Amino acid sequence: MAAYAGQPTPPPERRRGRTPMIAALVAVLVLAVGGMAFYLLGQDESTPTAVAAPTQDPVPTANPTDDEDDPGAGVPAANSSTDPRFVEQGQCVRNDAPSGGKPKLLITDCGPSAYEVLQRFDGKTSGEKDAEAKCAKVDGYTNWYFYDSELDSLDFVLCLKQRG
Repeated sequence: MAAYAGQPTPPPERRRGRTPMIAALVAVLVLAVGGMAFYLLGQDESTPTAVAAPTQDPVPTANPTDDEDDPGAGVPAANSSTDPRFVEQGQCVRNDAPSGGKPKLLITDCGPSAYEVLQRFDGKTSGEKDAEAKCAKVDGYTNWYFYDSELDSLDFVLCLKQRG
C-alpha cells in the first residue's frame, strides 16, 4: 500500500542483535565461576578437632591380653559403625589412642575399660569449657569428649562414665 502525502510512515523494523544478551550471560558465568573458585580456594583442608579430657583419672589404653577368654570382647557388632559421631546414650566407647595422645574413640561393647555414654549433646560446641559446663550437669560422669568441626551441625559433646 502506498503512503499518501502527509501520512506518517512507520520506521523500518530495527533488528536487535543478540550481543547484549550474550554479553550479560557471559558476565554471569564469569562471576559464578569466580565465586566458586574463591570459595574452594578459601577452604581449610585441616581435619576437625576432636578433644577429650579426663576429669579425674587418665584414660587407660586397652590391653589385648585382657580379653583372651572372649575373642569378641571389645569388637563392635557386624554391620555397625565404630565412629563416635554415631554413638548414642547408653552405648560405650573406648580410646584406641596411645597414652597422652590425641583421643581416638571407637564404639565398642560395654566392658572393662570402656566408657559409657551417659549424655550426648548435639549441636554447636565451643570446646573444652563448653563440654565441661554441659557435663557438670550430668550425674556420675568421669570424662567428657567433644567433637568440633567447621560445620556446627556436626558438633557434639559426650559425657562419659568409666566402667570398672
